[in-house]
Amino acid sequence: MHKRYFDNTFAEYNKQDVVIDATIWQPKIKQLVDVIVKQQINRRTCDGGLYVGLGGVAYALWFISTKLPNSDGLLKEAHKFSQAHLQHCTTKDVSRQPSSRLGFLLGNKGIEAISAVIAKDSGDHQLCQDLTFKFHSACKDFLAPDPLGCGSDEMLVGRAGYLSGALWLHRTLGTPVLSEKDLHSLCDVMVDVGRKYSRETCSPCPLMYQYHNTEYLGAGHGLTGILQMILSVPNYFKYNPGAEADVRGSVDYLVSLQMDDGNFPCAMDELGANSRTQDEELVHWCHGAPGVVYLLAKAHLTWGGNAYINSAIQAAECCWKQGLLKKGPGICHGVAGTGYVFLLMYRLTQDKLHLYRATKCAEFLYSPQFQTARTPDCPLSLYEGWAGTACFLTDLLQPEKAAFPFFEVFP
Repeated sequence: MHKRYFDNTFAEYNKQDVVIDATIWQPKIKQLVDVIVKQQINRRTCDGGLYVGLGGVAYALWFISTKLPNSDGLLKEAHKFSQAHLQHCTTKDVSRQPSSRLGFLLGNKGIEAISAVIAKDSGDHQLCQDLTFKFHSACKDFLAPDPLGCGSDEMLVGRAGYLSGALWLHRTLGTPVLSEKDLHSLCDVMVDVGRKYSRETCSPCPLMYQYHNTEYLGAGHGLTGILQMILSVPNYFKYNPGAEADVRGSVDYLVSLQMDDGNFPCAMDELGANSRTQDEELVHWCHGAPGVVYLLAKAHLTWGGNAYINSAIQAAECCWKQGLLKKGPGICHGVAGTGYVFLLMYRLTQDKLHLYRATKCAEFLYSPQFQTARTPDCPLSLYEGWAGTACFLTDLLQPEKAAFPFFEVFP
């Protein structure tokens, strides 16, 4: 089988100063934005939520408009795209499916969230209020153990994603959309579901979850994203001290699964004799080391010590060796997603080794070698394509504030 990644031929960091020249990167970002905006005219798909749909492009344009000088027109484009996707969310086929109605990254709640923020920044405070009210309405559904009927705790359509959206809205709007009581109640359900499933299946992990009958471990569909969102809710362990031991025990269990190369298995059915060969391993945000790094960083900020930071450094090494991915530029399973790992590690450690590596990921996106990478199914989108990559390049210009979309680790 062919390797999933390009060989990394960049020189190792040797303590040199790391220069990030805005005069080089800003024109590249604006060029990407121009292509993305122009090509939306012929691409009116609203399927796939923030993940690959028009709303994700709206998020990227909004985000870049808040960071880059002379980008005032982007907010207007973002508003146009978010409104188009919002209108799509009201159609019967979309609104009656639980995962579409309740999902954050792959459903309506994410579109309501980004549209609310864009509405506020565009001066339409009433629309912002209406949309945050709609966003809040899903809280009641998610207080049931399994409203989706296939596992309701993961990031793309489940409770973890909904929590990430609520926390992002609070940070971005400056006011809570869900009360602390609501957030704590959602965490209680997540912990209870994880405990119950773990007991029923005799899992070695104190909290375990299934999504469509698979016990995923990564950030996208699995344990990693769920644990990170529980850890991200302020004051949860003060409110429910009994949950902390099981959450920490679950993080420790994940750390125990780390492989010699620093990566993590995708699911419980890939342990031991069923493990993948190194060339078949997934080194993605959704499955593997790049997504687990965020949880390890959050665990380190929560509990300190050396175990989590050492595990994160080992995972980042795996990303450096196997993270120049052939799947494309995106943040979920592409080169920009690898770059975000190093921006996070730089914020966490202040070690310029990681900033150097982030810049090399950015450079690789413009290398002749990368031109042979696969074109994603949704090449302009937020998670698979160039819209998310443009966010990464924008964050590279302010690395001390950089954060993977909707996945901020720092309080």
